[in-house]
Amino acid sequence: MPALYASKSVLTALREANQVGDLQPTTLVCYRAQVEMVFDTTDGAALDAVGFDETALADPTWRDQMKKSGEARTQRFARDLIAKGYNGLLVRSFAKGSGPRDMNLVLWNWGQTAPSRLELIDDEDRLS
Repeated sequence: MPALYASKSVLTALREANQVGDLQPTTLVCYRAQVEMVFDTTDGAALDAVGFDETALADPTWRDQMKKSGEARTQRFARDLIAKGYNGLLVRSFAKGSGPRDMNLVLWNWGQTAPSRLELIDDEDRLS
């Protein structure tokens, strides 16, 4: 299952979805989430404990790392968290124009039941 990115604000979501090039058509949706085992990257002590820091999270060369070695350092970090049972991580947005309060929830595991329940909100059937 690919990663799912959820942003705290509409502006952060637009920045994340359109990091390269011109603004493209974008669909925003809302979810109800009940997710356990989320790694909080805003906790400096927790990051230190796993040998990572904000500089590594913000490294803009991740695409180059992928091309060179097949996997970026942040992807290895995510793989290690998945192996430890984490369903996702809370991480600051590093998209151009974002600030320290712009946050994303990146999920690797989700479904219709706990511990990683995610439900699309579409009360008016607009996505049908």
